Amino acid sequence: MKSVLRRLAPRTLRGRLSLAAVATAALLMTVLTVVFHVMVDRHLRHQADDELRRRAAVAAATVDTRGPRVRILETPNDQLLDANTWIYTGADLIEKPPSTTTHSPLTRAAERLAAQQRHACTTVGTARRHSVRLCSQPLHGDRTVTVVTALDLAPYRGSADTLLLGSLVLDAAMLVCTYALTRLAVSRALRPVRTMTDQATQRGAVACTERFDTEGLPAELARLGISLDALLDRVRTVLRHEQQLTGELSHELRTPLTRIIIELDWWRARPRTDEETRATHEVISEAAQSMRTICDTLLHQAREGAQDPSAAPGTTDVATVLERLLQRLDPSGPVLTVLEAEEPGLEAGAGSALLERIVSPLLSNAVRYARSSVTVSARRDADAVRIHVTDDGPGVPQAFLDELFHPGRRADSGDGHDGAGLGLALARRLARSVGGEVSYDAGHAPGARFTVSLPAG
Repeated sequence: MKSVLRRLAPRTLRGRLSLAAVATAALLMTVLTVVFHVMVDRHLRHQADDELRRRAAVAAATVDTRGPRVRILETPNDQLLDANTWIYTGADLIEKPPSTTTHSPLTRAAERLAAQQRHACTTVGTARRHSVRLCSQPLHGDRTVTVVTALDLAPYRGSADTLLLGSLVLDAAMLVCTYALTRLAVSRALRPVRTMTDQATQRGAVACTERFDTEGLPAELARLGISLDALLDRVRTVLRHEQQLTGELSHELRTPLTRIIIELDWWRARPRTDEETRATHEVISEAAQSMRTICDTLLHQAREGAQDPSAAPGTTDVATVLERLLQRLDPSGPVLTVLEAEEPGLEAGAGSALLERIVSPLLSNAVRYARSSVTVSARRDADAVRIHVTDDGPGVPQAFLDELFHPGRRADSGDGHDGAGLGLALARRLARSVGGEVSYDAGHAPGARFTVSLPAG
């Protein structure tokens, strides 16, 4: 049943609002019609009772209760009076209409009314499906006399039926007018919505910077236009982030994929020994791990940006991010980490998640190679913010400085430390994406010192 009603229900907002208006109007008109019909029926019944009382008064004028018995006086209108009048003295019937019998339904109803010896009325149905109204009127005199008069209600019922039919026709006309006017009003009200829908369909999601014209629109539609503008802005932002993420993945994955292809081509060029095959497998495994690290890093950056779109450049507190990174380190490790922030409230022109992804590889390398301590400091320098990550480890070999920031390169792959050689390359590229830089201070000794330069917030 619900599925049938769902299929029959209008699919447009205009149709649904029109149907709701017609249903409400139909309910209201039904109630009003019922109330009107009840009031008309009651009014006509009162008119019939008044007519019966007048007839009873006329019939009572012909009854003489003086003397030893009740007498009916002769009048010029006897036939009219006798046709609808019963006269009782006590329980005895002394006169009845010529057209009725003693045991007819009307006579029995008249007897019951007369037995009450008070003014009373009742309605009796006849064999011809007509309703007859009877009323009794007791006369006060030497004897108890009751006059019962009858009135056919067919003319009154006809008037009531005519009024009911007229009200139903009027209700139908009103419902048709209500439906038409509602559809017209809703169509005019929704015309700006259709215009806004067409504009949103025609505009490009990324390049277009136009806004919906909400001037002169109702308050609800003006708010809708503002909401659509905000939604389109978010769509443009998401698409730009998607394009940026796609470009970054394409750029970063190209190197490990090239290594995998080269190793496979080299391995298939001629038969290889088991040792050469294992070496090829290690290179491919390292390149695959590099690809995984790249994907995890860039997807984490994109996810953080989507969850916190308000983290725009210039709104990141540097000390807060650095403290959060230091808290994630193992406090029971042999390396002591120290944070030196010269200026409280120092802000950098990079998002919180992006700043973490830039500093995190530098901090991880420093902790990995430091002998006893790592120092992290931040300060403002002109219009830039500089973050220094310093350790007391062996430093970077002079011969490896030119390849330090190349993805997949390590100074010593057999030093016992894990790593794919991607952290520094990603850190530099992410810093450059916001106008910053990651550099290595070759003149610092002992140990190593990396510097992150970012625009000041």
